Amino acid sequence: MHNEDGTTGLAGHKHSIDPVRRKQELLREGEYFRTSVAQARAQIRHAARPDVILHGAIDHATHALRVRADALLRPTGTNVSALMPYGMAAFDFIRQRRLGKQAGTAAILLGVLGWYVHKRRAQSGQA
Repeated sequence: MHNEDGTTGLAGHKHSIDPVRRKQELLREGEYFRTSVAQARAQIRHAARPDVILHGAIDHATHALRVRADALLRPTGTNVSALMPYGMAAFDFIRQRRLGKQAGTAAILLGVLGWYVHKRRAQSGQA
C-alpha cells in the first residue's frame, strides 16, 4: 500500500510503484536486514567471551579510578595524564634499582603522616 506521497512501510522509505523494481528493493532490504542480524549475532558472541568480559571490567575499573584521581587532583590544576610520565619515570627508576620494598614503606609512612596531619588540622579547626 502506498501513501499519497509515495512512501510505504514503517520507516517511511520511498519505494517504486513498479512491482518488478519494488521486488528488487525489497530483496535488497531483506539482504541488508539479514546482514545486520548476522553482524549483531557475531557481536553478541564476541561480547560473551570471558576474555572480552574481563577486559571490559578492567577498563571500567581503571576508568573509575582515573575519574576519582582526576577529581582529587582538580584543585591543583593538574590531572592524571599530566602526571603519568613522571610517575612512570619514578616507577622505572624504583624497578631498575630494586627499591620496591623501600618505596612501598616510604609510601605507607607518607600516607600515615598525611592522615595524622589531616587529623590534627581537623581537631585544631574544631577547638
